[in-house]
Amino acid sequence: MEFIDLGRQYESVKDQMDAAIAEVVTHQHFIMGPQVEELEARLAAYVGRKYCLTCSSGTSALMLPLMAYDLAPDDAVFVPSFTYFASAESVNLAGGTPVFVDSLDDFTVDPDDLVRAIEETKREGKLTPRGIMTVDLFGLPSDYARIEAIAQEYGLFLLTDDAQGFGGTFQGKQSCAFGDVSATSFFPAKPLGCYGDGGAIFTDDEDLYQLMHSLRVHGHGASKYDNVRIGLNARLDTIQAAVLLVKLDLLDEEIKKKNALRKRYDDALGDLFQTPRIPEGRTTSLAQYTILTKDAAERKRLFEEMPKAGVPVMIYYQTPMHEQTAYRDLGYAPEDLPVAHDLSERVLSLPMHAYMTDDEFEKITSTLRGLVRR
Repeated sequence: MEFIDLGRQYESVKDQMDAAIAEVVTHQHFIMGPQVEELEARLAAYVGRKYCLTCSSGTSALMLPLMAYDLAPDDAVFVPSFTYFASAESVNLAGGTPVFVDSLDDFTVDPDDLVRAIEETKREGKLTPRGIMTVDLFGLPSDYARIEAIAQEYGLFLLTDDAQGFGGTFQGKQSCAFGDVSATSFFPAKPLGCYGDGGAIFTDDEDLYQLMHSLRVHGHGASKYDNVRIGLNARLDTIQAAVLLVKLDLLDEEIKKKNALRKRYDDALGDLFQTPRIPEGRTTSLAQYTILTKDAAERKRLFEEMPKAGVPVMIYYQTPMHEQTAYRDLGYAPEDLPVAHDLSERVLSLPMHAYMTDDEFEKITSTLRGLVRR
């Protein structure tokens, strides 16, 4: 049993996928070929943004806009602690300093704690608030009605990290359609994944788009040999664009199937675990199906015993950012962000993909229920 079965997905579109890859091999425009421009146009239309800029990874999709904002070491960007390291790391790599914020039990950033962190940073006076980064963890969009209002009130840019959120919606609008700029990842396990690394950035701001376009290829000016700023080599290769063009046609139907599976999971497990909470007005793309166990001890036992029964499970994430070794110098204690700390001790992610069989579902849920009963 696979945690995410990319093999079955490939088999469902084998002929189209093989032909798409073969076309790139035939025309040999392996870097910035025609499929890249086509993909950017289709992604922008899907999301409802004016501009889409593809790039080499989800991390570079965060780096490029942060570099465009020209962060200084005393510039604070507010980031949820309960997420993957790249969200905070990109702030440092772009020259700023992350300030960590707590989460809600739906795994998205807590708007009230965001306000607390902004006000506390202003009072301390050591850092200057510059921006907010939300993370649509496990596929669920954040509360953008509140967070966009907070960003506007304090005069901060809003960068949405939709690495796991692509395909989810908030009040009828697609993820990546909120804030000043949005970033997503095409890592193979993401809702829309390629066969390597890849990412994309979305914005309605033409000046920001043009600046990131330059930064994506070594800070080019009028030509790639006229470099006017320091940039990156962050292009998406053409084969990955071709793969994504095929997979984009699958996305909406896969999300429907995963949400049907989510409801089956909820019904089968809701009496034993806290299952994912989807607030009204939002839909999730279900990058992961994540439950909360009773306590850390129960999570530890299930994490050890489930694979022995042939059921893969994962922990996303065992250590929140404010407790990571790399950020020890920022002086956070675990209890400073209590929800993030608690989530890190109890989260457990189960297999989730659109190609799961009934037999596999029954094995996952019966094994889990049996272990809890024992």
